[in-house]
Amino acid sequence: MPTIDIEQTRKQARALLDSRIESVTTLVKTRQRITDLRVQLADAEREDKRAYVRATKDGWSPEELKKLGLESGAAARRRKPATTPPSTEGSPSSASGASATE
Repeated sequence: MPTIDIEQTRKQARALLDSRIESVTTLVKTRQRITDLRVQLADAEREDKRAYVRATKDGWSPEELKKLGLESGAAARRRKPATTPPSTEGSPSSASGASATE
């Protein structure tokens, strides 16, 4: 039976682990980049909304802005409009005037 070289085995094991660590490090960096870009997008959408409101306060009508290709909110164009939930008048939660988010 051949002898096992402990140092050689350790080097091989370390090489395998290093490869695995490298791939998970790349994954973490990629996920962090996605998070950073989402934050940047949210910031840009807030700035866009403020700029749109500023334009309307400066006298531009929503119709005029739309004709210029500047519809209200980039995010609104990407998502389907939310449906209005049925009226909750008379329900126990609306009677107190408090909502679940308060």
